[in-house]
Amino acid sequence: MKVSLIVPCRNERAHIRSFLDNIQTFEQPATCAIEMLIADGNSTDGTREILNEHSIRVIDNPEGIASTALNRAIALSTGDVIIRLDVHARYASDYVVQCLNVLQESGADNVGGAARAMAHGYMQEAIAAAYNSPYACGGARFHDVDYEGWVDTVTFGCWPRELFDRLGLFDETLVRNQDDEHNLRITLNGGKIFQSPRIQCWYEPRSTLTALFRQYYQFGYWKVRVIRKHGRAAALRHLVPATFVGTEILLAAFSLFNVWAARLLMATTGLYLGFLIAASLRICIPRRKKLLPVVPAVLAAYQLSYGLGFLVALVRNR
Repeated sequence: MKVSLIVPCRNERAHIRSFLDNIQTFEQPATCAIEMLIADGNSTDGTREILNEHSIRVIDNPEGIASTALNRAIALSTGDVIIRLDVHARYASDYVVQCLNVLQESGADNVGGAARAMAHGYMQEAIAAAYNSPYACGGARFHDVDYEGWVDTVTFGCWPRELFDRLGLFDETLVRNQDDEHNLRITLNGGKIFQSPRIQCWYEPRSTLTALFRQYYQFGYWKVRVIRKHGRAAALRHLVPATFVGTEILLAAFSLFNVWAARLLMATTGLYLGFLIAASLRICIPRRKKLLPVVPAVLAAYQLSYGLGFLVALVRNR
């Protein structure tokens, strides 16, 4: 059997060397050959020059987005199993071995591990702590590092090649959420996705509130395209942030001339602030007390940016 590791990449000079060093630690699966294809999206920061220093197969991705990078890499790969990697993550040495084991044992169409977050610095530590809590993203199971079982999505992914022959490649009209859309396509066609804590990798989240807000705004914005394409959301949690943000905007507008709307706005805002404080206490006490001053703002950035992006896409009919 042959395994193809596919990697989207663009302007990753700050991370590419440590990623390549990490790949060198991978255990060799028994009776398996491994190939790796890195799809570079016209990097201009010296990433391509670093890649050229190594004996790695690099392919061009002129569109510069993840979905086209993944599709170009899959099309040129020769593996029986496809495993996606990301330059911003770090992987356990047995990552490939465990992906193959879990894929075989579960019989799933896609397998992966939980979204474990790593951090460097105070603000990134707070963003990572919120990320690995059940409060930032609606209690999604792929944020629970101990969960093992069937899920609606996993981090990155490992697929039998024939799945792409049956269901097609990633949707190239999606700048974001192409992995969520593909996983939804799997489940809508009767397939299954399995998460195992044996598959371990660590994702490096954004390091500032501004970058986090921009990222999750885009996630919310492009989620609307996924829902419109399939006529449904993969989970209720995808709708909650936009419902809340939209309600607050309407209440704020009506409160200009209606006292009951103003009171309701104050009540819902107060309840939300209470939620932020209570959730932050659960995240930070007892081991992360130093993060408590900023975690409420981090949780709000996750949720409000996603909801706002979702609403903007609805208004623009995207």
